[in-house]
Amino acid sequence: MSLAAILTEGEEAVIQYFAVSGVVVLKVLPSVVLSPIAGVLADRLDRRLTMVVGDVIRGLLYISIPIVGRLDWLLIANFLAECVALFWSPAKDATVPNLVPRHRLEQANQLSLLTTYGSAPVAAGLFALLASLSTVLGGLFPVLQTPEADIALYINGVTFFVAAVVIARLPIPTTHSSDKVTRTSMFRAIWDGLRYAGTTRLVRGLLLGMLGAFAAGGAVIGVARIYVTHLGAGNAGFGVLFGAVFTGMALGMFAGPRVLRDFSRRRLFGLSLLGSGIALLLAGLIPDMVLAAVLTTGVGVGAGIAWVIGLTLLGQEVEDEIRGRTFAFLHAMARVVLMGSVAVSPLIAATMGSATLKAGQLSYEFHGSAGMLLIAAVLLILVSLVAYWQMNEGHDKTLWAELKTLLGGAAEEEGAPDKPGGLFVVLEGGEGSGKSTQVREIAVWLRDEGFDVLTTREPGATKLGMRLRTMLLDKANEGMAARTEALLYAADRAEHVDKVIRPALERGAIVISDRYVDSTLAYQGAGRELDPDDVATINNWATGRLVPDLTILLDIPAEEGLRRHADRPADRLESENLEFHERVRRCFLELADRAPDRYLVLDAREPQEEITKAIRRHLRRILPDPVPHDAEEITGMIPIIKE
Repeated sequence: MSLAAILTEGEEAVIQYFAVSGVVVLKVLPSVVLSPIAGVLADRLDRRLTMVVGDVIRGLLYISIPIVGRLDWLLIANFLAECVALFWSPAKDATVPNLVPRHRLEQANQLSLLTTYGSAPVAAGLFALLASLSTVLGGLFPVLQTPEADIALYINGVTFFVAAVVIARLPIPTTHSSDKVTRTSMFRAIWDGLRYAGTTRLVRGLLLGMLGAFAAGGAVIGVARIYVTHLGAGNAGFGVLFGAVFTGMALGMFAGPRVLRDFSRRRLFGLSLLGSGIALLLAGLIPDMVLAAVLTTGVGVGAGIAWVIGLTLLGQEVEDEIRGRTFAFLHAMARVVLMGSVAVSPLIAATMGSATLKAGQLSYEFHGSAGMLLIAAVLLILVSLVAYWQMNEGHDKTLWAELKTLLGGAAEEEGAPDKPGGLFVVLEGGEGSGKSTQVREIAVWLRDEGFDVLTTREPGATKLGMRLRTMLLDKANEGMAARTEALLYAADRAEHVDKVIRPALERGAIVISDRYVDSTLAYQGAGRELDPDDVATINNWATGRLVPDLTILLDIPAEEGLRRHADRPADRLESENLEFHERVRRCFLELADRAPDRYLVLDAREPQEEITKAIRRHLRRILPDPVPHDAEEITGMIPIIKE
């Protein structure tokens, strides 16, 4: 991109804009058009040879760019290098499982993400340094006065040669893949995705927000290099801005959700995009390189937070059978939107031209690249507001209450009842998730540590509750109305809280309950498709708004959970169809997302002992008295889906 700007210096603005954006378009174009063909061919080739030859060819292409020194060859070489990458990437993906033990594959994938995103700010910083060094050397020695990007391209070519040598020495099997892999075209993935995407307001908001962010990002890419030239920063400044974006994205991806862990993920997605849009708007309005670098970092932070939250929520919300098509649609559309935005934004910027705006003694130098940044910012702000509106539903707290809590204000909403002493822990989950086992295991551990522990369950923890349980779960009552069922559960819960839970908490005990209000929200609200607000209102009144200190959700795919109970007679709820239980599972995950401060979500497919250890580790943080740490429990951590 920098070399394209250098080679077209002095040309008309439209030529310079399109030269820079043409590099990006030709970088994305092969994956849009040729990826299915390249993928099929890559499966038939020897993997080691494919990667070695591919790296050598790319190294030669990058070194040839500054040697030839012409714009047409720059674009051609860039396109050819990306075509080669289409063969290299499938070979690499197929090779990793042969080099890494199966239990290390997750770490290998994390390393792959780190090298993909983590190397970008390092490369940007190195490029800025080399560009500055090239300028100094050119001033001291006129013979070295070559375009500032040349030295970076030479070093880039050498790194591919080094990679080829490393790969040639690895113990990679010489046989190619014998598996028949079905690959669909980019446009087929988009067509299939359009049929299934947007199944709920949440999914529509996520897809709209993520694709809108790509459109705004493409507009920025299309004009960023020229924008930096107007700021008088040149290649070094472009390297700084490029590094700032990726540094911000890394901070957003890894630190954002942890720092803001008590904030609703649904709200945080839209607000993160809104923050990125405002930062981009300010960057377009303020022609200052230092502020541009700071604001660009802010753009990256918001985009990083939104990206990781978006992928997580899509994985939780979309049903298993259409999840693959939804993600394929997202990635395919992202490439098309990015390419289109990069291609169109320079034309819009060029038509704007430049002008000097004066108001009294104040003046503002307007140019097309800054105007395009403002358009992209407005687009991103509008998309963020629509996404927020689509996803902002079903929250227990208002946005203002969440912000007050985040900033250290009152944690409880006004009018909330006084909470009794003790500790209230609830285990939730679908059928076959292992709640009862974990209630028993945790209770034994806590009693051994000297705590007063009461274990209980719903429905049926009281004399009246036992009769209600029989009515609710007996398959003879198959035709019971959904509202009747919800009211009976609320009646059982009112008696449960009044006679069992609240008295135990008031004496300072730890109460561990197998199910509570969230089960009714999931089974009767989502499963029976009753109005969730009505169900929540009834249960708030029935419980006196008593909320658990911790809710542990044991998440398991509905089909697998039902299979665990296949060898025993099913009650009235267990005998419902798979679609019912899928709705229940999605509701549990949504509830966890709305209240991340009180939820611990664990994968119930993990070994029972590992789940118990994970619950113990979390409970130690909130127990009323210190509990000794067992050394053997520090190891063997299972993945925590959300905490």
